[in-house]
Amino acid sequence: MALHGSKHVQPSLSMLSQTGSIRASQTCSTSSAKLPLREKIKLASGEKLDLLPLPLLRKYISYARDYVHPKLTESAAKVIQDFYVELRRRHHTSDSTPITTRQLESLVRLTEARAKLELREEATEQDASDIIEIMKYSMVDTYSDETGVLDFTRTQHGAGMSNRAGAKALINVMRRQFQVTLDDVFSVADIKLLAQRHSIVVKDFDSLLSSLNEQGYLLMKGQSTYQLQIT
Repeated sequence: MALHGSKHVQPSLSMLSQTGSIRASQTCSTSSAKLPLREKIKLASGEKLDLLPLPLLRKYISYARDYVHPKLTESAAKVIQDFYVELRRRHHTSDSTPITTRQLESLVRLTEARAKLELREEATEQDASDIIEIMKYSMVDTYSDETGVLDFTRTQHGAGMSNRAGAKALINVMRRQFQVTLDDVFSVADIKLLAQRHSIVVKDFDSLLSSLNEQGYLLMKGQSTYQLQIT
């Protein structure tokens, strides 16, 4: 984090204290930088939220907006480029909304905003990875109607929506199971059992698993085994 010296702004002692605490917290968390974003922001057992006072939060946001202007590092740009190219590639093999430069611009802006949140002048590879993780999760949560990444084949009988709903529910259930067991490998029988327990109705289970594998949310490890992709 970098507090920007400026003759236009005189941060209060309270603000300096709070931002110093944030810097210390970031230093302590360096070793966990490779964890998925949802794991990094999860409260530890017994931990309580120490919320910023609203006036201080407003000052912090105003300061970041006016005086912090992060730029992408080369490594961050490469991560975003690779993800965007993969989105484009998958679009050409599915009946989905076109992937345009709007998605690329959004990734860049969000990555820079991720760095700005911590008052940093450089948006790093980790910032880009965090934003891609958020985008991937939103694709599952909204059935990828606007990105095409989880665009399952629509049948003439309207089974596509059912498959997408099943995909969303199934991925969420598998993620919750992983949080409990810390085991990211599932057999097909395990997945079907989870679906049954949670009343997830899937008309064509094999096609759904194949689609999830193609889209990168599952990785086929054997003839009847899949690994849940956490990041």
